[in-house]
Amino acid sequence: MTARTLMFQGTGSDVGKSVIVAGLCRVFLNRSHKVLPFKPQNMSNNAAVTPDGGEIGRAQALQAVACKVEPDVHMNPVLLKPQSDVGSQVVVRGKVTDTVGAEYYRSHRQALLETVIESFEILKNRADIVLVEGAGSPAEINLRAGDIANMGFATATNTPVVLIGDIDRGGVIASLVGTGSLLAPEEQKLICGFLINKFRGDLSLFDEGLKAIEDRTAWPSFGVLPHVPAVRELPAEDAVVLEQSQATGQNDILVAVPMLSRIANFDDVDPLQAEPDVTVRFIPPGQPLPAEARIVMIPGTKSTTADMGFMREQGWDIDLLAHNRRGGHVLGICGGYQMLGHRIDDPDGVDGAPMSINGLGLLDVSTTMKPGKTVQQTTAHCPTFDCSATGYEIHVGLTVGPDVDQRPFLQVDGRSPGACSADGTVAGGYMHGLFSDDLFRARYLAPFRGGVQHQTRYGHRVDEALDVLAEAMEQHLDIDALYKAMSS
Repeated sequence: MTARTLMFQGTGSDVGKSVIVAGLCRVFLNRSHKVLPFKPQNMSNNAAVTPDGGEIGRAQALQAVACKVEPDVHMNPVLLKPQSDVGSQVVVRGKVTDTVGAEYYRSHRQALLETVIESFEILKNRADIVLVEGAGSPAEINLRAGDIANMGFATATNTPVVLIGDIDRGGVIASLVGTGSLLAPEEQKLICGFLINKFRGDLSLFDEGLKAIEDRTAWPSFGVLPHVPAVRELPAEDAVVLEQSQATGQNDILVAVPMLSRIANFDDVDPLQAEPDVTVRFIPPGQPLPAEARIVMIPGTKSTTADMGFMREQGWDIDLLAHNRRGGHVLGICGGYQMLGHRIDDPDGVDGAPMSINGLGLLDVSTTMKPGKTVQQTTAHCPTFDCSATGYEIHVGLTVGPDVDQRPFLQVDGRSPGACSADGTVAGGYMHGLFSDDLFRARYLAPFRGGVQHQTRYGHRVDEALDVLAEAMEQHLDIDALYKAMSS
């Protein structure tokens, strides 16, 4: 007998689909079910690495944590990683297949849908329940012809759908009713109900709103989930959250992160934000890097050469050099590490258009982009802090130079995927997820804390947040009704 299934689609992006599915994964796990997450197609530059070296969306990796299982490429069989305004890298079952424009999806829809359904069936044979996350909104009917992520998937697999509305964004009644009115009759039949997310205040104040939605759609309500503060402890997938302001405590260690145009894997900083004395501030284009920052972290990017130019357009290169002259520390991760060197050469157009560009010159290294992509989970030794560090690598390019040879920041099986400067104020490496390692994070921050090695158990906090979210769902959502709504 294959698994029961239920799909969660939203009235728009960032309405909480990923978090809702993660929370319900933990709910049904706590009810002694074997649960697995699934997302047919994801568009994100925030990727995770599976144990066998495949790429999937970070949201599905978090949902796997909620299920207490290892991430698997079948959980997100199609991942689109935007590389430019008109093109994306296509990752199918964890491996890059091509870099293409939007027309590719329409012409290859059937083949991709067949791959998606096959992965879905594989997961169904491994679990009691498979919870499916949609992408964007099914109301984007201009994209329906090539859709494999929302109703295109649901109709092909006859999977019932719960529609999520975010009341925090405003207009939730109109967004739910409007979405329903734009669906084709065969799609409307698959909607088994709706739920409201992120309510603040007295839940009874929305009783009339629920009735209005039910009267206009004939859909039952599965409940209203209040705003759950613990959700802040969970990694975010959508870059839109980076635009939200962050307050700074007077004595906090301020970490400034420039918001690159192709920013990727920005959840590298989430464990830093969980520290009580650290503030992470994402700096939007047009604003200078703050002079009071103790650390400037240059994050990963889907296009190092393009974002090196973007750094200069914003004047961040000047800010960064001034920051370092003042004794401020700089850390580059992946593409950010490549930018710290003297030069980035891409003769074959692996990273975008063929070109060469000068880097920041803060490390005595240079990078050449080469075909072939490194994707793997990694455990390294960090000589600077005399500790191990666990994380993962997703990158193209080879970085070489005296700082790699003489001052490796990371060492793995005879190679050095990172380097640091002679004075120790500048460091960079190819490993994502470094700060999720509690010991590495404690030792990295110790010099800014007067040598104190304070350890926050980041993974434990994420797990606790999932339990808090699950408890809130048990209290405010009709979990029994959701279970009955599943296909079997």
